[in-house]
Amino acid sequence: METHAISTLFRSFEDIKQEEGGAEFWSARDLQSLLGYVQWRNFETSAIEKAKSSCKEAWNSAEDHFADVSKPIIWWKWAVQNVPDYHLSRYACYLIAQNGDPRKQEIAFAQAYFAVQTRKQEIIEKKILDYERLNARKKLTTTEKEFQGLAYERWVDGEGIGRIRSQWDRVLFGWKTTQEMKKRLGVKSWPLADVLPTVTIKAKDLATEVTNHNMKHGNLRGESQITQEHVKNNLGVRKFLGESGIKPEELPAEEDLKKIERNKNADEKKLWKRESQTEF
Repeated sequence: METHAISTLFRSFEDIKQEEGGAEFWSARDLQSLLGYVQWRNFETSAIEKAKSSCKEAWNSAEDHFADVSKPIIWWKWAVQNVPDYHLSRYACYLIAQNGDPRKQEIAFAQAYFAVQTRKQEIIEKKILDYERLNARKKLTTTEKEFQGLAYERWVDGEGIGRIRSQWDRVLFGWKTTQEMKKRLGVKSWPLADVLPTVTIKAKDLATEVTNHNMKHGNLRGESQITQEHVKNNLGVRKFLGESGIKPEELPAEEDLKKIERNKNADEKKLWKRESQTEF
C-alpha cells in the first residue's frame, strides 16, 4: 500500500472516531465505507457478525463492544429515516478488520491501525507490511496442504511429495537446493518460507495454485507428471520475476514470521486488556 494511501486512511479513521463520556467509539456505518464495503448487508453479515462471534469465543461480552444503536440518514426529498447501526469499541473495530475481506487494502490498514497502541504512522506502516507478509504465509500453507492432499489422491506418497517440493525450490531459486537457501539465509530448523520476503512467498503460492488447478482439472497422475507440471509452473513464475529484475535467491532474509505472529498476538492481548478496563 502506498504511503499516500496510508496517510489518507489514517486521517479518515481519526476523523470518524467519536467520544462519549470519555470513551472513544466508531460508528459501524462510518466504518463500512472506509473498509471498502459498498453494501451494509454484506458488511454486517460477512464482517460484523463474524467479529461478534470471535468476541464471544474469546470469552468477552459482545454487547460491551458492539452497542446496538440507530443512525438517522437522509433519503429522497430530505426524508430522515433511522437505520440500524453499532457503536464499536476499538477492540470491536479490530475484530471486524480481522474478519474482513483480506483482499481489500483498507482491511490490511485497519488490522494494523486498531492493533497498535500508538498513533505513529511509521509504526503502522511497518505493521501493515508485517501483516501482509503473515497473511501471505498463511495462504501459502493452505495452498501447500491442498497440494499435498491432491498429490496423495493421485498416487504420490509422502516421500514423493518431499521430492517434488525439493525440486520446485531448486527451480524457483535458480537451482539452489532448499538446504543451500536455508544456509544462505541463516535458517536452522524452521521452514524456509518463514524468512522469505512477501514477493517470494506469493510466487511460491502462485506456482502451487496453478499446479493444484491443473491437477484438479487435468489428468495428472503420479510423481513424474506432477513434478513436470510443478517445475513448469515454477519456471514460469521465476521468468516473470526475472523480467522485473527479481532473483528470489538473491533477496535477503526478513524477520522470522513466528516472531511477527507472537508480536501480533501480544498486541491483541494488550488491546483486549485496555478495552476490558474501559467502560463503553
